[in-house]
Amino acid sequence: MDYNLSEEEKMIKEVARNLAEKKIKPLREEMDRESYFSPEIREELGKSDLLRVFIPEEFDGLGMGIMGMSLATEELSIVDGGSAIAYAANGLGATPLILFGSEEQKKKFLPKIASGEKWIAFALTEPEAGSDAGNVKLRANKDGDHYILNGNKIFITNGGEADYYVVIVATDPEKGSRGLSAILAEKGTDGFSFGKEEDKMGIRAAPTRELVFSDCRVPGENLISREGMGFLIAMKTLDRTRVGVAAQAVGIAQGALNESVLYANTRKQFGKKIGEFQAIQVKLGEMATKVEAARALIYQVARNIDSGASKISKISSQAKLFASDVAMEVTCEAVQIFGGYGYMKDYPVEKMMRDAKITQIYEGTNEIQKLIIARELLKEGLRRK
Repeated sequence: MDYNLSEEEKMIKEVARNLAEKKIKPLREEMDRESYFSPEIREELGKSDLLRVFIPEEFDGLGMGIMGMSLATEELSIVDGGSAIAYAANGLGATPLILFGSEEQKKKFLPKIASGEKWIAFALTEPEAGSDAGNVKLRANKDGDHYILNGNKIFITNGGEADYYVVIVATDPEKGSRGLSAILAEKGTDGFSFGKEEDKMGIRAAPTRELVFSDCRVPGENLISREGMGFLIAMKTLDRTRVGVAAQAVGIAQGALNESVLYANTRKQFGKKIGEFQAIQVKLGEMATKVEAARALIYQVARNIDSGASKISKISSQAKLFASDVAMEVTCEAVQIFGGYGYMKDYPVEKMMRDAKITQIYEGTNEIQKLIIARELLKEGLRRK
């Protein structure tokens, strides 16, 4: 389908597609098996200028916003959802700075992220703060012109790989979510270390680590916006970046569909290609339709966000909810089309099914997305009265 992409957007898709096919695909199986992110891929992402896509032009970026990030993430995900989310997590980490950072902070950090010299991550989740995002316990006490951080974060994408971390902390625990703040911590700071590296079911190329803070002194100038803004910063960030998860999901689904079509055109049973059987054709027809519907929704939502639309929580959640459910369904159907071979690691659809599952969970579980959508619908209903 023609989505009237600009020439620049088409170029980004092509760059991402070529990088995925030529650089990521040869390492895909090894990165999944060994659970590591290749330094070569990190270097290539920087050299390709894909990390400039979501950074504003005035800070050495391309200024292509959420749409640009979604296009690149989708193309990378067709080959490997793990490498794709390692890339997209930079957009997640940079968004609080783009939205709420001071001019000095933007000038200091964003150009280095754009060039690929430095990577950035977003740290919200804790053992008791997952879906309950306001229940952050990591403490940040003011000490002169510094903050002293104590506590930990878990399940952080690019943990250990990233150089900068936007960390949601409790500066005034008595105020609950209104006592949260956002602080940028740098790798290598005394008292900041990395704990457990998670052994995940899918997206195994993306590093996922625990962050540990023990009397870690962070300069007060690294506070983003002001104290008490942390929860708002986190929610406004996720409203925009969960579209990137949706793009990851539709890319994984498209990859599984591509593999299914190829297999259906080559695998023979009962004397003919399995693609000639109506049962397989029905599956492919449904898979292709749902993938395209998810893509259309994602692109439209990304356009709306980049246009400056103020009310994006509902549509962002709808894109993430629908695309991730489609990804799970399509990858499961792909395994079914492959039959016994689909269950084997010799074929990529087994990996794609494992990669798809997390898209229903992170950046807000799909159950939470449904609650957000319903809450916004009820508000709209009250306004219409």
